Amino acid sequence: MDVKIKDIKVFLTEPDNIRLVTVKINTTEPELYGIGDATFTQRPTAVATAINDYLKPFLIGKNVSDIEDIWQTSYVSSYWRNGPVLNNALSGIDQALWDIKGKMANMPVYDLLGGRAREAAAVYVHASGSNVVEVEDQVRSFIEKGFHHIRVQMATEGLTSNYGSKKKTKNTPDPKAFTGPKWITSWIPDESNSDLIVAHPAGIFEPKPYLRSAIKLFEHLRNSVGWDFEMLHDVHERIPPILGVWFAKEVEKYQLFFLEDLFSPEDNQYFKMVRNQCSTPIAMGELWNNPHEVIPMIKDRLIDFIRIHMSQIGGITPAKKISAMGELFNVRTAWHGPGDTSPVGHAANLNLDLNNYNFGIQEYAIPPERTREMFPGFPEVRDGYMWSNGKPGLGIDLNEEMAKKFPFKERAYGGAWGPARRGDGSMVKP
Repeated sequence: MDVKIKDIKVFLTEPDNIRLVTVKINTTEPELYGIGDATFTQRPTAVATAINDYLKPFLIGKNVSDIEDIWQTSYVSSYWRNGPVLNNALSGIDQALWDIKGKMANMPVYDLLGGRAREAAAVYVHASGSNVVEVEDQVRSFIEKGFHHIRVQMATEGLTSNYGSKKKTKNTPDPKAFTGPKWITSWIPDESNSDLIVAHPAGIFEPKPYLRSAIKLFEHLRNSVGWDFEMLHDVHERIPPILGVWFAKEVEKYQLFFLEDLFSPEDNQYFKMVRNQCSTPIAMGELWNNPHEVIPMIKDRLIDFIRIHMSQIGGITPAKKISAMGELFNVRTAWHGPGDTSPVGHAANLNLDLNNYNFGIQEYAIPPERTREMFPGFPEVRDGYMWSNGKPGLGIDLNEEMAKKFPFKERAYGGAWGPARRGDGSMVKP
């Protein structure tokens, strides 16, 4: 069937305080369309411009079946390739094309890729709080609901946010100008809860108090909750690399499922030091844009889990290739799945999770009710696993009329990620 791209639409919507970008490709075949995730929540309108002004005129009239050629030619069409804006724009197109191909074949995308390697995908959820008791309560609540893998984060004790503190520096944001979620005394973003996004903008962060606080949390949870759940933790690249090496060794005894984003991408060489000194499982990748950044990390077995944000690297087409390479080196997948991965992105993640033999774990941000309503077909999660509905394509749709009712809200700083700061006012990486 010679089906061509007829039109491309971009939907900018914010049903529950997170800005989402969804792409819809209409075809020359009546009622045949596909949707894809292009969410780059810190720069969403730039992604929309990239699609509307550049990719759309480049792609109208192309055969929807030629996914590989469309990805490769679109990738080089700007001459300078790579970067989050272009990659997210490409992802929206790419996922929508896979959705269309699945509908044409009357198969879920995972069947197009070779079928299922498992029936469902194990997920992890986020437990956070201002002290060890609050985190423990959340952990126990998740365990009662059937979750076995839980990421734990806690506010750094003894530090205060700039908001409401007596001391202000010239770098301190004006609280009145900030219209997003409330500030709290912490430092790690909890994308699963739109009312508890910490460090957007953040308060004061100092590495050593954080390290002591995190170790105290791990010790408490192992003593109080025990060893019958998988514990994860995200460093979020915020500590000096040599302290990261020490931290990875120090937490080895708590047997984490993985330790995430221990270093920034520019500090990848430090992973060799970690590998030589301890066996703490390492996850990395959500800050990578270029698929080629992953190659040495997999080849040298410096990571155990590929933590790529699928839309950030360009969609299903590059993700399945990276996963295939990971399988050859026994590196498992753990696709990024926070609240600013749209439901379409979660559906795309799941299709690869079910197909990939080297699947490790899937991050899961529990979607608010309005978001779930806007995207019918959101994968079901029960007993700690994410399940496909088995429908053709990605198995998910967009309620366009509802999406139009929830446009983007005005945000301070354009909605940019507000940095945390050290006590002297200097910036800390997000």
